[in-house]
Amino acid sequence: MVDISIIFPAYNEAERIGPTLKFFNNYLASKHISYEIIVVDDGSTDDTVKLVQSQQAEIPKLFVVALPRNKGKGYAIRAGMLSASGRIRLFSDADGSTPVEELDKLLEPLKTGKADIVIGSRYLARSEINKAQPFMRIVWSRFANRIVQKILLPGIVDPHCGFKAFRAEAALKIFPQCQINEWSFDLEVLALARSLNLRIKEVPVKWANDDRSKGRIDQLPKEVYNLYRIKQQLPKQKNRAQLLDLRRKKQLNIYK
Repeated sequence: MVDISIIFPAYNEAERIGPTLKFFNNYLASKHISYEIIVVDDGSTDDTVKLVQSQQAEIPKLFVVALPRNKGKGYAIRAGMLSASGRIRLFSDADGSTPVEELDKLLEPLKTGKADIVIGSRYLARSEINKAQPFMRIVWSRFANRIVQKILLPGIVDPHCGFKAFRAEAALKIFPQCQINEWSFDLEVLALARSLNLRIKEVPVKWANDDRSKGRIDQLPKEVYNLYRIKQQLPKQKNRAQLLDLRRKKQLNIYK
C-alpha cells in the first residue's frame, strides 16, 4: 500500500485538469511520502484521457481508469476508491477549487486516529472563500443543505464539498455498498458512514468557485428524491457493509 491515493473524477476536463495534476504531484513529491494519483475518466467525449496520458512521463505515479461511458461522478469516485491502494484515499474536483496546500488539514486527523473520514468545509468559521459562487448557486446550495441536515445528516454543514479523505478501512466498508451516481452521492457516503459509527470530522479549507462548474439548479428535484431513497435503503446497506467487513476480517485472520 502507498501512503495516500488522490482520486480525480473527470468528465470532459481536458481544459482544467492538467494544471491541477501538476500542482498535486509537485506538492506530494515535496512531502517525501509514497503516493499515487488516479484519474477516473467518466466516459469523456473530449481529449481528457489523452491529456492525462500525455502527463504520465512527467508524473510516473499517475494512473488512468477509463470508464466506457458516462455514469456520473458518484460512480467514478467509487471506481477510484476501490481501485486505489492508499492507506488514506482522498477525492478532489478536477478544477482544483480547493488548493492542494489544504491537504494537510485533512490528513492530520486521519494520521492521529482522531477521525475515519475528514471533510473539507466551505462553511465553517475559519473557512476562506476566495471567489464566491453566483448568488443563485449560493441560495440553491444553502437551501439544499438545510434539507439535507433536516432529513439525513444533522450537524454536517458542508456535505457536498469535493475534498474528502478516508482511511482505507472506512472506504472499503462504505463504497462497495453505495448506489447513487449523481450529485447526492456524497450524502449516501456520509449517511452510511454515520450509520456504521465511523468518525466524521469537518475542517475549514480555502475554496474558490470555478465558473465552469457542472452543477445545475435543475438537478435539485432529483437530489431531493435521492435523499429519501438514501434514507430508505440505509438499513440494508448497513447490514451488508457489516457482513462484508466481518468476512474480510475473517479472511485476514486466515492469512496471518
